[in-house]
Amino acid sequence: MAYDFQVTVDCADPHTLADWWAETLGWEVEPSDESFIKEMIAKGMATEADTTTHRGVLVWRIGAAIRHPEALPSGRPRRVLFQVVPEPKTVKTRIHLDVWVGSERAEEEHERLLARGATLLHRGRQGPLSWITMADPEGNEFCLS
Repeated sequence: MAYDFQVTVDCADPHTLADWWAETLGWEVEPSDESFIKEMIAKGMATEADTTTHRGVLVWRIGAAIRHPEALPSGRPRRVLFQVVPEPKTVKTRIHLDVWVGSERAEEEHERLLARGATLLHRGRQGPLSWITMADPEGNEFCLS
C-alpha cells in the first residue's frame, strides 16, 4: 500500500518562509480560518498567545503550510508544512527538496531566487546531470535542477 505524506520544515518564521516557498514553487499558501481560530480561543482550547497576525490575517503562530494547486489522486494535497522551532539551524540539513525546473531554466531560476534572498552553496555534477545547491532565506538547503 502506498502512503501520502507531507514534508515538514523547521524554521524561525513559518509564515514568511511559507510565502517565500509558495512563490518559489508556484504553489499556494493555505488560507487561515480566522473564525475557527477565534472559536478555539473562545472555547479555551487555545489562547491569543497561540496566534499572530500575518499580512493582516489572524494565523496560528507555530506554523504555516503551502500546497500544490492540484490534489493527489487520493484527494489529499501535496503539502509542505513550516513549523516554529526554538533553536536556529546549525548544521547541514539531512533531507532537502530538489526543485526541478529543467536544465534550460536552471540559471534563470538561480538568478531569480538569489534576488529573492536565496544563497548559492555550490554547484554539482554527476555524469550528464547537474544541479545548483542553494539555501532559502533561513538557510535550509535545496537543489535546483
